[in-house]
Amino acid sequence: MKVIALGGAGAMGRLAVRDLSSREIVTEITIADYNLDEAANLARLLGKKCRAVKVDANDHSGMVAALRNHDAALGAIGPFYKYEAKVARACIDAGVHYVSICDDYDAAEAALQLDAHAKEKGLTMITGVGWTPGVTNILAKKASRELDAVEGIAVCWGCHASDTVGKAVTLHTLHIFAGKVPSFQSGQSLRVPAGSGHEIVRFPQPVGDVHVYHLGHPEPVTIPRYIKTHTVTLKGGLKEHYFNILGKTLSFLGILSTNMGKDIIGGIVNSLLPLFEKLDRPPETASACRVDVTGTASGRKTLITYGAVAHMDLLTGLPASIALQMILENKIKETGVMGPEACLDPGEFLQRLAKGGIRFYKGAAMSEPLSV
Repeated sequence: MKVIALGGAGAMGRLAVRDLSSREIVTEITIADYNLDEAANLARLLGKKCRAVKVDANDHSGMVAALRNHDAALGAIGPFYKYEAKVARACIDAGVHYVSICDDYDAAEAALQLDAHAKEKGLTMITGVGWTPGVTNILAKKASRELDAVEGIAVCWGCHASDTVGKAVTLHTLHIFAGKVPSFQSGQSLRVPAGSGHEIVRFPQPVGDVHVYHLGHPEPVTIPRYIKTHTVTLKGGLKEHYFNILGKTLSFLGILSTNMGKDIIGGIVNSLLPLFEKLDRPPETASACRVDVTGTASGRKTLITYGAVAHMDLLTGLPASIALQMILENKIKETGVMGPEACLDPGEFLQRLAKGGIRFYKGAAMSEPLSV
C-alpha cells in the first residue's frame, strides 16, 4: 500500500518514515516536505520504496494533488497550531486516511471539528498519536479498563531539552506556555493559566524528577470524550528547570501571545541551544511520560500508575507509524476524526511499541518494568 509522510524529513517524522519503510505492507512511501533536499536525502538513504516531493501546507490544492493516489498519510508538519487543520482538510478532500503526531490542543480542537466531513468520506483520521498525546492516552485507556469506575486521570511528561532538535519543537514549547490552556476538572472543560499548578513528578530514569506545570496539550481535550471520568489534567516540564522559568516569564510578559512573538523568540532560542547543550548536556538524554489513574475496583479506591521512556523521536514517531500500519491492516474500523484512545487497542498497540524499543514502567517510583 502507498503511504505519504507529510513533514517526513523532519526531526520527528523521519523515524516514522524509517519504520514504515521496513514494513512489508508498505509498498511505496512519498516523503513530502517543504525541505526537498532533506526529503530527497532521506529517500536515497532508505532505498527504492521511497521518493521525495516538495509540499507547502499553505497550498491547499498542491497538498491535495500530492495526497491523491495514496492509501494513508502520516502528519508531521509542525508547529501544529499553524498546520494541523489545514493538513487534515487536505486529506479529507483527497480521500486519504490520516494519522498525525499533533501535540497542540487548539490544533486538536480544530481537527475534531472536521469529524462529520471525514465520516462522510469513510475516512479514519487519528490526531495526536505520538508521545504525548498518544502513548499517554493509551496508557490512560489501559488503566481505565482495569477499574470499575474512573475518577481522575493525571497525565504528565518530562524530558531533557537536548533530547531533540528542530524549530517546530521549540515553537511548540513556547506555544504551550502561553495564555490559558485546557483542563478537565469536576466534569467540566475549562481553561487554567499555563505554568500554574507546579509540582515535582518522578519519571523513569534517566529522566527522574522534573518540575511540571499545567501546559497546553490535547489530552484534556480528547480523553474525556472517550473515557468517563471527572478529571483529566496535563502537566509537563523540561528537566533543565531554567527553561521552564524562561517559558513562564515570557508568557507573563505577554511575548508569547502572538505567533510572530513565538517565531522571534523561537529563532533566538534555537540559535542559543547549542551553547546550552555544551554547558549543561547530561550523559544520557531521554523523554518520558507518566499517567496516574484513580478510581474504584471491587469497591475499593485504587490508583494505577504507568509510565514510558525512550528518546523523543522514538516515543513520537513509532506510535504514529504503528497506528498507520493498523489502519492499513484493516484493524481500525472507526471513521471520523478522533483521538487515539477512541480506536487503538492498548494490548496490541503497547506490545508493538515495546517491541520497537519503548520501555514501560508501573508504580509510583517508576522503577518497576511493566510487561505489556
